[in-house]
Amino acid sequence: MNYFWHLGILLEIYILLAVAFNYILGYAGMLSLCQAMFYGFGAYTAALLGVRWQMPFLLILPAAMLISGVSGWLVSLLARRLRDLYFGLATLAVQVIFFSVAYNWEWATNGAYGITGIPNPNILGWQVNEVPEFFVLGGFLLALVLAFTVWFQKTPVCRLMRCVRDDAVAVTSLGKDPERYKALAAVLGAAISSMAGVLYATYVTYIDPTSFTLDESILVLSILMIGGSGNLAGPVAGAIFYVLVPEVLKELDLSDSLAANMRLIIFGFLLIAVVRFKPNGFFGTFQIR
Repeated sequence: MNYFWHLGILLEIYILLAVAFNYILGYAGMLSLCQAMFYGFGAYTAALLGVRWQMPFLLILPAAMLISGVSGWLVSLLARRLRDLYFGLATLAVQVIFFSVAYNWEWATNGAYGITGIPNPNILGWQVNEVPEFFVLGGFLLALVLAFTVWFQKTPVCRLMRCVRDDAVAVTSLGKDPERYKALAAVLGAAISSMAGVLYATYVTYIDPTSFTLDESILVLSILMIGGSGNLAGPVAGAIFYVLVPEVLKELDLSDSLAANMRLIIFGFLLIAVVRFKPNGFFGTFQIR
């Protein structure tokens, strides 16, 4: 039974990451390839503050969001000079730098050995130890993010973000600064990603740099391409597809020697079919170009 709770927690983490990336790409139109860095900032903040300073979870979470939010703002400064693919390449470089620092800065991150013994959350006397309890905690954090996003989508700020995504020159002609809205989108996306990082680190109680590589950033981008960007339904649908479809494919009656490879091949064909026949994703309103 714990396996299904575990799948639920993974689903919550990837929904958080996809919703966060949707702020950056779906609303502001910035193709970022360093989403795993924001995720990693949340995880390493939880690890360092929890293991070395024994800080409580209710202080670790806002600290992680603040640190990651500041990093998101710094990344958004690249958008002042770079556009489209060039911005994406710059964020790819940022992602590689983050991984190199995390892998080699042994004093802070313990390098390739990672950080062990990350304490489970204790929230006002509620000690979160069991897998179902983590599912409840993740569900609560996800509900907060989804409720905030539903509200945010109705605000004039979100509408201006979408205008910046579609035509920044027109927004400038209205007397608005497009860079301010890009920076806000990056800060929100980074802060929400750090929530996923905190949840992940306190759940597995061990992290190392290999969980926050460029591959993870591309994975989050793929999830958003599958579900669609520019609204809330797309990221949620993409995360569900990524987490649950491989579990369904496990039910195929295949021999042990073929099972793993065949599942990957089938999953790959499904992804190609989605990209070919639904270029905006399942529910997307913005086509990633």
